[in-house]
Amino acid sequence: MSNQNDGVSSGSDVFKLVGFSNFVRSNPRSDLFPVRRFHHVEFWCTDATNVSGRFSWGLGMPVVAKSDLSTGNATHATYLCRSGDLCFLFTAPYSPSIASSDGLGPSSMASLPSFSYSACVAFAAKHGLAVRALAIEVEDADAAFRTSVAHGARPVSPPVVLDGRAAIAEVHLYGDVVLRYVSYKTPASDRDNSSPDSWFLPRFQPTDEASSFPLDFGIRRLDHAVGNVHELGPAVSYVKQFTGLHEFAEFTKDDVGTDESGLNSVVLGNNDETVLLPLNEPVLGTKRRSPIQTYLEHNEGPGVHHLALMSEDIFRTLKEMRKRSGVGGFQLMPPPPPPPPPTYYRNLRGRAGDVLTEEQMKECEELGIMVDRDDEGTLLQIFTKPVGDRPTLFIEIVQRVGCMLTDDVGKLYQKGGCGGFGKGNFSELFKSIEEYERTLESPA
Repeated sequence: MSNQNDGVSSGSDVFKLVGFSNFVRSNPRSDLFPVRRFHHVEFWCTDATNVSGRFSWGLGMPVVAKSDLSTGNATHATYLCRSGDLCFLFTAPYSPSIASSDGLGPSSMASLPSFSYSACVAFAAKHGLAVRALAIEVEDADAAFRTSVAHGARPVSPPVVLDGRAAIAEVHLYGDVVLRYVSYKTPASDRDNSSPDSWFLPRFQPTDEASSFPLDFGIRRLDHAVGNVHELGPAVSYVKQFTGLHEFAEFTKDDVGTDESGLNSVVLGNNDETVLLPLNEPVLGTKRRSPIQTYLEHNEGPGVHHLALMSEDIFRTLKEMRKRSGVGGFQLMPPPPPPPPPTYYRNLRGRAGDVLTEEQMKECEELGIMVDRDDEGTLLQIFTKPVGDRPTLFIEIVQRVGCMLTDDVGKLYQKGGCGGFGKGNFSELFKSIEEYERTLESPA
């Protein structure tokens, strides 16, 4: 059955979850086109200067590049925050009267060819601060776009070559979120790593902030990006159909819910399992409204639920974030109040005693870090409160331990999704969210 709010159709396949315990993980290497990595995440907002500054300060991501009036772009202001391989773009519109003749559609001055004043303004009014684009680097953006559309993807922005050096295209993902394809005309070894015009996208110029006010909390890349939809089956079928991504994991309310609310979830991954796109749906008819349903109502439809950022040292990252929580940064979600005795952290040694030192386990309790593991590795994770006014988008900080492999040239790398997705922590997270949402409820 299809759901018009998700903007997808279910096709002919019957979708049925088997649950975490019965799910057999396999990798059919079924990508329809080569997918390399997450490239960037773009937020549409109404004030890119201040929003990018807050994320820079709160996450240790310097604003390293810009495309705005000072670079000749009178259509939109866009600022790029970067930490390691993690790139966040923040885009806001200028007055349409100075951008183009009709003030509504794309302009030749825009650095992002799919930008539209009217679409951006409507998006920000509808969703608040939210993610517009999840961008992945592919071998050939034109081929990825054509293949996707041929397999049922809804086209949003056809391929455009920027200054003869990079190509960009977009298809619909879910809600008002697009999946953006980025590819380069030259190999990475031939691109100038000192210029964002070369290593990121053409028409972006460097800022002075990275050198004049360096920030680095240890965040290195985007681990996964989670979407919320009304109905899981049609959304999963749609994305799998036009990308070839395979199911990496799945969870049901019986796996991860609480006595009061829950969700169903499927994680999709590419061949290398470096691009992971979980999708959630709410479980209806529970004692409390599912936090996923709360999101869908406040976001006015499907969208990006949270972004999981990989840290090379989660303890350092969180200590730096906590310093700034009350002065323009992000507030961390406290762990749920445990029933006496505090069994979660008392039992931590059994879950991770062979991986974490005694000092690290004490730090986990002090910082509210949750720890889980699968048969391959260990996952450390913590969540922020929503980043904006609405109880919608939030940030997850993760560190994965284990699953080290060697590539063809002898370089060590970590297998994607090492340690799983916190099945043992989901219920604890839901308790935290339920407690947080109680603080938002009006007194009786």
